[in-house]
Order: sequence, then structure tokens, then C-alpha cells
Amino acid sequence: MADVAVVGGGPAGLSAAQYAAKNDLETVAFDTDESWVHKAHLFNYPGVRSISGDEFLTIARGQTRDRGATLHETEVTDIEQTDDGFVLTTDDDEYTAEYVVLATGGDRSLAEDLGCAFTDEDVVDVTVDMETSVENVYATGAMGRAEKWQAVIAAGDGAAAVLDILSKEKGEYYHDFDMPSDVPEL
Repeated sequence: MADVAVVGGGPAGLSAAQYAAKNDLETVAFDTDESWVHKAHLFNYPGVRSISGDEFLTIARGQTRDRGATLHETEVTDIEQTDDGFVLTTDDDEYTAEYVVLATGGDRSLAEDLGCAFTDEDVVDVTVDMETSVENVYATGAMGRAEKWQAVIAAGDGAAAVLDILSKEKGEYYHDFDMPSDVPEL
């Protein structure tokens, strides 16, 4: 059983998977490689002078794996809530997790199937920490925003979701702040 399952492989999903794995949560992520970032060119992302969306995704996936997350290039077709967490179904297998971070862009069907509340703007209703009305389910990026679809905002949403998960797990607010001495050898 994973601690965190991330559904989506764009900036929000990869950010969530990196933060979760880097903080020792067993993390599994699912990516269909259909992110809109493939069509983008990032030159307004902090720390990035200019990078194609394809290159950004390649680097972010590598970082996610380097931090310890397991990435599967497959679609999650169903998520079921159980007494112990969630069961995520793909064409090949089933996976279990205590927390789910949804990062599927404008496709909100999994959130709808789980029974997440929606706003009048027809987006998933989330808290400032990206938590939905279904306990331990988070919706990030375009899932909870009718507009303001930016890679940097989506990445921040993924991080916010996992900081909330880490805070729940530790029983107090968790502040993820790295020092130069924390940098792992890669």
C-alpha cells in the first residue's frame, strides 16, 4: 500500500509526487503522458530561463524518480474509497493508497466519480490546501480552477496538497524547507 497515489503527470502531479517521495512517503504516480505542458514553452517559470514543455516534463519525471516515487505510464480508470483508503484501478493492475492527489487538468471525471463537491463554476471545490470534500483526496491545478492555468500555479498546488498530507501524518504543521546540507547526491 502506498501512502500517496498521484494521478496525473503534469506540473501539479509531478510536484506532488516529488514532495511526497522526498519526505519518505511511499509514493506512486500515474502519467498518461498527455499533459498540456507538451504544447508549452516555459520562460516565465521561476528558475527557468527557457525550456520546452517536453524537456521540462523529462527533467521533472527524472527528479520525481530520483526522489523515490514510482511512476507508471498508464491511465487510472477508477478510484474506489475503502475503509483503509483508496483502490486505484488501471488496465493492468490495482493499487492502494491512503491519500490520493488528483492532477488530471481539465478532466474532473475521477473527482466526480469519487463524489467530490463541485463549485458553481463546475470545478472541484477545494480548500486552500487543495483538499476536496472527500477526506484524504486532493485536487490540484486546473481541476480546482476555472481559469489561471499556469505551470507554476499547478506545481504550487501539488506542493500545497502534499504539505497538508505531511502535516496530517506528523500531527502538526510541517514546514518543508531544505538547506544546502540536505541536498542528496544524485
